[in-house]
Amino acid sequence: MKRPHLSAAALQAVRASKRFVQHTLPTALSLIGFLLLLPADGTAQRRGNAYRTGVPYEEIRLSDPCILADSATHTYYMTGTGGVMWTSKNLQTWDGPRNVIEIDTASWMGRRPQVWAAELHQYNGKYYYFATFTNNAIVIDSIHGRIPRRACHVLVSDRPDGPYRPMGQPVYLPAFKPTLDGTFWVEDGVPYMVYCHEWLQNGNGTIEKIRLTDSLDGTIGTGQVLFRASDSPWSRNDEGTGPNVVTDGPWLFRTQTGRLGMLWTSWVGKVYTMGVAYSKSGTLDGPWVQEPKPITPPNYGHGMMFHDWRGRLLLVAHSHDDSSGHYVRIPHFFLMDDEGDQLKMLANFKP
Repeated sequence: MKRPHLSAAALQAVRASKRFVQHTLPTALSLIGFLLLLPADGTAQRRGNAYRTGVPYEEIRLSDPCILADSATHTYYMTGTGGVMWTSKNLQTWDGPRNVIEIDTASWMGRRPQVWAAELHQYNGKYYYFATFTNNAIVIDSIHGRIPRRACHVLVSDRPDGPYRPMGQPVYLPAFKPTLDGTFWVEDGVPYMVYCHEWLQNGNGTIEKIRLTDSLDGTIGTGQVLFRASDSPWSRNDEGTGPNVVTDGPWLFRTQTGRLGMLWTSWVGKVYTMGVAYSKSGTLDGPWVQEPKPITPPNYGHGMMFHDWRGRLLLVAHSHDDSSGHYVRIPHFFLMDDEGDQLKMLANFKP
């Protein structure tokens, strides 16, 4: 059969169809294949950090680590900055990371907020995800440079592995106030969030408390300052002429004698370091007295404590090393002692 004559326009259309089949269609089919390989619960993995199993803990890169040891599932759940989760049965090898949070994109957070310093807490039969969200598209202040809208928020799930979803109030803390590193504490049956008011706005970072509703779906009243960065005798500014102005990563605990303490992090010059404060009244209201020396070695900070299945008290914190201008943050474990009136670090711990 003689090949039919095609007009120039028709020939161009045929060539375009061929290009679609050769280039676009394989890409589309590959995308469909990728979607079919997503986990059954619909969660997607963070780009460039694919889900893996049996990862040695030394290979994990994670800022602000927080571990929930869940007795119901006999599983360790670890999260932190980035809004992802790792799981383990033994602390030695981990599976992850998985995205486990859902964002209300119609709220002030926008479509792609940064997620910092996430924590997991179990309370009254549910699991809660305390995290700091940042929307860089909204500027709330410019006192010490451009300050984007940043605030602590709480998500909820019926399961420790999520998904964690928004609830209640879209705003927990004032819109004009940059807050971060919210943690959870219950005192005399009343739930509280303890958080940092960022030094970028107030010039002298604070750690504050605010009451939460019974269901943790909002806050009640206004925040109250517990202490300021300048109260620390161990933190130093870069010149060594006074205390640092940064408050970071509060974590509350009681020793076995009932003494109320708080881990928190600042800097000694350019070295990230963690210290401890104790409440003289045994309540959040303090007054808070700072220990004279840090509790961690240099370059470890933003930590929290939990008990492993053998009952040992462990601190997990990240190292804060500068590698060619880029921070590399790696979770590390330490064995702790809280038997007396004072928290002590005993040794490095390797699961």
